[in-house]
Amino acid sequence: MAEGRTSREGSGAGTPAERGPDAGDRTLRALGLDGVPREEPLLYPGAWPRESGVLHGDRLLPPDRLTYEDRTPVLAIGSNASPGQLRHKMAEFGIESPLPMVRSRVTGLDVGVSAHVSRMGYVSASPVSAPGTVRELFLLWLDAEQLAVIDASEGVPMASGNFDRAWLPAPDVRVEPGDGTVLRGAYAYVNRHGVLRDGTGAPRRHPGEQRPLITDLLRGSARLRELFGTTPEEFCARARADRRLCERGTRLFAQEERVTASGLERYVGSGRTPDDALPPPTAPMP
Repeated sequence: MAEGRTSREGSGAGTPAERGPDAGDRTLRALGLDGVPREEPLLYPGAWPRESGVLHGDRLLPPDRLTYEDRTPVLAIGSNASPGQLRHKMAEFGIESPLPMVRSRVTGLDVGVSAHVSRMGYVSASPVSAPGTVRELFLLWLDAEQLAVIDASEGVPMASGNFDRAWLPAPDVRVEPGDGTVLRGAYAYVNRHGVLRDGTGAPRRHPGEQRPLITDLLRGSARLRELFGTTPEEFCARARADRRLCERGTRLFAQEERVTASGLERYVGSGRTPDDALPPPTAPMP
């Protein structure tokens, strides 16, 4: 999970595609959205669309609506807002069903830095509580199969996984898809390790690009350089090659007191409900 740059004030993670598409070509390549951070970690969080769309196979199509009461709303904090990354995750399981991605105004969250080193070779993003902060983030409307794939990719089902899926209710977190509604809440993936802090002790904001983030992290820790090398390229290559090294890097963040709470821990446990329990309401509020 992570963020990228955008030209919009107060917007969330994600790099809008710079190349304008041919009017009739909606493929991810034509839209400049086909990069896959899982394969090229320095691309993280990948290119984000400029506007809402429906990912269908290799194409991003215009949406016919912005809310889907029969699907589960999940906020994309990092590379889950990259169509190329999503396509890659879904293709692993042969899933090509349409996946709506709705650019939404979100109040109460910011994008922090996960306090773990990913086996994918990057340092991902993680949501943090930020009352009053307004960001533009993508809201994924997932069917049951798609939700299971994203859960698995974030490690939710595993005791050793890095993320929990938590239900963030309104008004604590206000999600406005842009059709005049305010959702009753949405899910987000909260890091089990916490998030990295800045010099004041507050959660550090993810810069939206890997190269400056990793460069700064390496500059600030001789022990991290011993483990992962001195350049972002070395860091990514070593992390992708060694799961135990990633675990050592994650422990090092805590040992060097770089970690703080995201402020969302109190919601953890709400992301999975018993089979006989009703799920949290997902219908939009007026």
